[in-house]
Amino acid sequence: MPRGIPLPSIIAGLVGFIIGLIVMIIAGKLGLDRSKERSQEILKEANSKAETTIRQASLDGKQQVYEMKLQAEKEIKGQKDKLQQVETKLVRREDNLNFREENLVKKEKTISDKEKQAESKLASINKMEADLQAKIDNQIVELERVSNISQEEAKKELMDIIEKRTEKEIATYLHDKQEEAETKAGEVARNILSLAIQRYSQEETIERTVSTVTLPSEEMKGRIIGREGRNIKAIEQATGVDLIIDDTPDIITVSCFDPIRREIARQSLEILMKDGRIQPGRIEEVVNKVTEELEETILKIGNDAIFKLGVGKMNKELVKLVGRMRFRYSYGQNGLEHSMEVATFAGMMAAELGLNQALAKRAGLLHDIGKAIDFEQEGSHVELGAKVAKKYGENPIVVNAIESHHGDTEAEDIIAVLVAAADTLSAARPGARYESMEGYINRLENLEKIATDFEGVDKAFAIQAGREVRVLVEPEKVDDITMTKIAHDIRERIENEMTYPGQVKVTLIREVRVQELAK
Repeated sequence: MPRGIPLPSIIAGLVGFIIGLIVMIIAGKLGLDRSKERSQEILKEANSKAETTIRQASLDGKQQVYEMKLQAEKEIKGQKDKLQQVETKLVRREDNLNFREENLVKKEKTISDKEKQAESKLASINKMEADLQAKIDNQIVELERVSNISQEEAKKELMDIIEKRTEKEIATYLHDKQEEAETKAGEVARNILSLAIQRYSQEETIERTVSTVTLPSEEMKGRIIGREGRNIKAIEQATGVDLIIDDTPDIITVSCFDPIRREIARQSLEILMKDGRIQPGRIEEVVNKVTEELEETILKIGNDAIFKLGVGKMNKELVKLVGRMRFRYSYGQNGLEHSMEVATFAGMMAAELGLNQALAKRAGLLHDIGKAIDFEQEGSHVELGAKVAKKYGENPIVVNAIESHHGDTEAEDIIAVLVAAADTLSAARPGARYESMEGYINRLENLEKIATDFEGVDKAFAIQAGREVRVLVEPEKVDDITMTKIAHDIRERIENEMTYPGQVKVTLIREVRVQELAK
């Protein structure tokens, strides 16, 4: 024990410590009891709230179940109503089908009865027909015996009578139909054609197929021929033409079947004469230059024609062919001018009829396009033109117009008919085409010969430059009705056997004269 600290103090401290410890133990025990009581109260309160919540949830669930049950019952009732309606409709349909089935059974029975009746009547008719045929055969035999004419002879005699009557009926029919067609169509056609001709005017043809070059002097002929003919040989070799130098003063004739070559030679000669330097080297240079310039000129001519007519865009190769038509002639008529005339006439008539005017012009412009290459390839200008148009994707109506404008094929569209009519108008107008005297005389003689080949024709005269043939018939052999048939037949032969510009009018004249001599 340490010194200085009394024992009572120590004891008192221990006692105090023990008492404090006891007090702390008692206090802790009391606090634990109070906590237990509080927790029990909280637990009771939670149990009470849980019971209340459970009861409320149970009530809410029962309410929802009740409402769902009512909704389900309502839907079930609606479905039952719909099913009832469907069932009602099905019952009605079934009744209708049963009714129809009964009607069909009745109709089948009726048809069956009628078939039996028809079969019975047919058998009766067949029997009657057999009996009638037997009687007819007996009558024929009796008639042959009485008349001494066989059945074949009687048939032939009857056919002759029918043929004569039918011939008159056909002639009458043709006469009536011709008058009717002329009455209805004549006025409209004349109006349309007169309007087209009135609205288009063109000067007469003055150009011909022969190309000539006028020389400034006779001395120029010698320079063109050159020493030992070398210059003229160089020109002919470079251009592919023949130069004809004769006694005609101050003129050289350029001869070639190809109009393009002929034009190149003509222009080259004019340039050489102006330049004055005429020698083989210079000739070749000028010819090449003219050839290049002419190609550009041809394209420009084609574009100008297309623009003037307003036919729309066209393939470049076709444009060149249109330009080449400027150097092509037919009976002295310029090919491009003729094609543009046809396009103009066809467009005017199409406008009057309410058709596609641009398409009609296009078909008219290209109708003779084959003439631009017919001197280079084999085939007619119609065949070549149709081939070229198809190659460059032209409208089938345009192709048909090309194929049918001379009657080689059937026209499939009215525009093709208008193009053929416009082609005739352009070729038949006064001064449009040049024709040799020999060809003109032969054409008139053929017209008269065709007309006089028919029985009953007395005389025939071709007048108005071959645009009309007047036929005089024998009145005692040809009556008024037969005249119509003869005129029709003459027209067909002229169309099938002859080539002519424009149209040919066939006029038949029957004159009866009665004479008496008073003494």
